[in-house]
Amino acid sequence: MWNNNGSSLLKKTTMMMRHFSSSSRKRAPNLRKINPRVPYQEAASMAEGLYGIIKTHGPLNIGNAWNYAKDSGINGLSSKTHMKLLLKWMQGRHMLKQICNHVGSNKKFLLTTLPSEPQENQQPSIPEPIPNSKRPSQNRKQKR
Repeated sequence: MWNNNGSSLLKKTTMMMRHFSSSSRKRAPNLRKINPRVPYQEAASMAEGLYGIIKTHGPLNIGNAWNYAKDSGINGLSSKTHMKLLLKWMQGRHMLKQICNHVGSNKKFLLTTLPSEPQENQQPSIPEPIPNSKRPSQNRKQKR
């Protein structure tokens, strides 16, 4: 196990650490490079329709989004697979986000819209009144 110089164990350990640390971290897919398979203007109009559906009907899973898309009659949307491709394209353009809800031992993925503006429904905090007396730190500075 130990070699003449005593570093054989150290070499094996570092090789194992390099192997497992590099293989366990995979790169995230680049969603901006997804091709929507239609011209940009058509993709933008279909994305606008899908965005409206998801915004009005709240967080939806893929199946429900497909049902609403069929009912609304979005032009150019040919299949559920094409809709999924457009949804990924929209995620890459930061129009949608996908959230995961754990239901027991199962996961449920829902599509939601990103908030367009920061939440302003919170009440603005009332500033605390400033006392008339000066702070102790300011008093020390003036005495010196």
